[in-house]
Amino acid sequence: MSFDRWMLVLGALLLGIALVNPLVKRLPITTTIIYLLVGVALSPLWLGLLEVDPFRDVAWLHHGAELAVLVSLFGVGMKLRMRLGHALLRPALSLAVVSMVVTVGLVAATGYWLMGLPVGAAVLLGAVLAPTDPVLASDVQLRHAADRDRVRLTLSAEAGLNDGTAFPFVLMGLALLNPAHSFEPVPWLLRDVIWAGLGGLAIGSATGFGVGTLVLSLQRRRGGSLDFGEYLVMGLVGVSYGLASALHTYGFLAVFAAGVGLRAVERRASAVNQISDTALTDDTARLPLPADDPRVVPVYLAGTLQSTNQQLEHILEAALVLVVGASLWRVGVSGEALWFAPLLFLVIRPLACVPLLFVHRFTRLEAGAVAWFGIRGIGSLFYVTYSIDHGLPREVAGRLVSLTLAVIAVSILVHGISVTPLLDAYHRRKPPR
Repeated sequence: MSFDRWMLVLGALLLGIALVNPLVKRLPITTTIIYLLVGVALSPLWLGLLEVDPFRDVAWLHHGAELAVLVSLFGVGMKLRMRLGHALLRPALSLAVVSMVVTVGLVAATGYWLMGLPVGAAVLLGAVLAPTDPVLASDVQLRHAADRDRVRLTLSAEAGLNDGTAFPFVLMGLALLNPAHSFEPVPWLLRDVIWAGLGGLAIGSATGFGVGTLVLSLQRRRGGSLDFGEYLVMGLVGVSYGLASALHTYGFLAVFAAGVGLRAVERRASAVNQISDTALTDDTARLPLPADDPRVVPVYLAGTLQSTNQQLEHILEAALVLVVGASLWRVGVSGEALWFAPLLFLVIRPLACVPLLFVHRFTRLEAGAVAWFGIRGIGSLFYVTYSIDHGLPREVAGRLVSLTLAVIAVSILVHGISVTPLLDAYHRRKPPR
């Protein structure tokens, strides 16, 4: 499809969403459902205005999904107003590590025993579909930096971490599919798990904290409001991702940690200036002091960057979900997807969340909410296109792409329809803390 037609379609979609957004907010659905349905309608299945081929267009799909995930991960990190080792984040760490392994294993077993996939392809399918999505899950994530809801906090931090912790299993699956190379578990563990994971978190934390400290110092000296917030957001995302990749660590974890590190600058400064948590919503207009007052500059800085990041995230989300809808015509929805998607969401995901009940003492209501809202989305699109771009055989790629896009579409529909009534029910029934 030509660039001018792409601009026309995406521009019309964004204008339409802006105009009907007040109406959509009254409906018990999310805007991602609208994006998906518009994408299907514009595909050759109906109007024929938008033609996307996941194989022909794999390069830009891969990098477009990558950019959307990076921007979203940075935003999630900015919402976590606590250090990564905080006790409140232990359930999310458990989900991102232990439950990730369980999910990959169960999906891989399903792929191998019930679908007849090769071992490498089965592991790769598990890695592609195991991570929950930071891009499409904004409705169930933290609403602002002062939000301490246990379910929202766990879902937010899990999505921030597990898009990085899935990477070693993607590399494992690709290695097992490559007949020219044998899979070596010890180098994989040392290089692709320990070094790449911990190194990415360290690089991102240092970059975010260092840049945040520098910007805050300059902001206090010159006063006034923050200019070019979008440059700072994208610059920090780019630098942390680039440094992490250059040092062979995971850029996703680095960008997430950069958001956490940047928020840590505000957290420390606010503690010194005795800024209360009640002022730390995204609405900085609630602060009693002007933006150029040195005591609240950190809060305004963080709030401005958070708002800028959210705008970028919404635009990328619209474009990528539109692409998912438009891609379904090419790959189709296989019969195995009709039973696999319910198995993933109703059996495998709840089993992977069992540690929340017995280790982290979640109530059944809380654990059930976390288990259900394991949304799959743009992160899975990135991993499957990354695999194609890195030599995944076409005969295997066709089945994996079909399954992945079907699972994403099902997740958008069922989670998009259920999120409002189920979250309302959860907030009514949850015990006060």
